[in-house]
Amino acid sequence: MNKLATLIIALCAVILVAYSTIFVVDQRSHAIVFALGEVKSVISEPGLHFKLPPPFQNVLFLDKRILTIDTDSADRFVTSEKKNILVDSYVKWRIKDPRLYFVSFNGEERRAQNRMSQIIKAALNDEITKRKVGEVISTQRGKVMDAIKKKVSDETKNIGVEIIDVRLKRVDYVEQINTSVYDRMKAERTREANGLRSTGAAESEEIRADADKQRLVIKAEANRDAQKIRGAGDAEASQIYAQAFSQNPEFYKFYRSMEAYSASFKGKNDILIVDPNSEFFKYFKSPSSIGGAAPAVKTK
Repeated sequence: MNKLATLIIALCAVILVAYSTIFVVDQRSHAIVFALGEVKSVISEPGLHFKLPPPFQNVLFLDKRILTIDTDSADRFVTSEKKNILVDSYVKWRIKDPRLYFVSFNGEERRAQNRMSQIIKAALNDEITKRKVGEVISTQRGKVMDAIKKKVSDETKNIGVEIIDVRLKRVDYVEQINTSVYDRMKAERTREANGLRSTGAAESEEIRADADKQRLVIKAEANRDAQKIRGAGDAEASQIYAQAFSQNPEFYKFYRSMEAYSASFKGKNDILIVDPNSEFFKYFKSPSSIGGAAPAVKTK
């Protein structure tokens, strides 16, 4: 029984030792193999691998995936206009050289992120202090991010890190100057609105003046044409009257007298003081003088 127990214990020990010499590297990790505390090899290809049992060799696994540095709060920077702005950014990175990364940070991701945060903040400060607020926010935002990425990449090559991307999530004024900025924006918009109103009023007056001018021209042309037509009509009427009255001059005199009577006695209260024997009442007294008999008319 003692021999059997010893055999079982020896077999278990062999299995444990054999198991400790096997390790698996998956596609998400780098493996650093240490021999007596020194880096012996770096394995980045996934698969089954072998090593000496502890304490002769140990394995440290590092994340191969793309990682993110995203600060909880925005950092304050000063632009070339001496204006304070808040910039919120994030960085995508991954371990490029596991051996150099381990030497730099002893494999601790928190230390690596702290170091890269300092590098990123310095690069942001260098780029933002050279530009105005409008350039950082809109016109040169892409250039700012590209320049920051290049600077950070150059710095992190020495610590075994590759920078994938740098992005500015938010760029805003600090709270203390937001009110003054909004007031200035409001004043600019008001000035633009007043300018547009003035331009509109001037154009409106110009349109009205042109319309009035066209109205006067059209009315004058219409009156001119009406006068021409009226004159032509009067001329034609006069010609017709002349032709008609030339055939009987006495009838023409009678017709004109009737027109004079009609114009003189329009109302019942009209009074005409004139000699009854005057030429004016010629056809009142003897209408038969136009060639036909008619009853006599008494005048008072």
